[in-house]
This record gives sequence, structure tokens and C-alpha cells, in this order.
Amino acid sequence: MPMNAADIERMIKQAIPDARVTIRDLAGDGDHYAAEVVSESFRGKTRVQQHQMVYQALEGNMGGALHALALQTNAPD
Repeated sequence: MPMNAADIERMIKQAIPDARVTIRDLAGDGDHYAAEVVSESFRGKTRVQQHQMVYQALEGNMGGALHALALQTNAPD
């Protein structure tokens, strides 16, 4: 069963409370999303570390309920 955007946003915010999260459904099928996540907790971390934090927040749903996630992460300006 596909994940919905609200569930993805909730899971990310639960793991990274200060995150500003924007989710877009890329294909309208509930399987392909783009996410922009901005958090102070990303400051000083590599892009790979930032993405790992988001994937960890999704609790193993990547590749299962969530087929594809185009991810953009940043620390606030």
C-alpha cells in the first residue's frame, strides 16, 4: 500500500522536530514523491548524512511502501 504525503511529512517531523518539510507527489500514484527538508540539525553534516537522517526517519519504508523519493536537504540560510 502506498504512503501518502501527510504520513511522510509526519514521520520526518517526528524524527527531526525543527524540520520544514515540503512534499510533492510527482506522479499522482502515491509512490513517487519529492521532498524538501530544511533543518538546523543538518548544519555541518554532509549531504549523505542529511539524507541518511531523513531515510532513518522513514523507518524502513523506502523501497517498500515508498517506492521513490527525490530528496533535497539543506540547513536554513
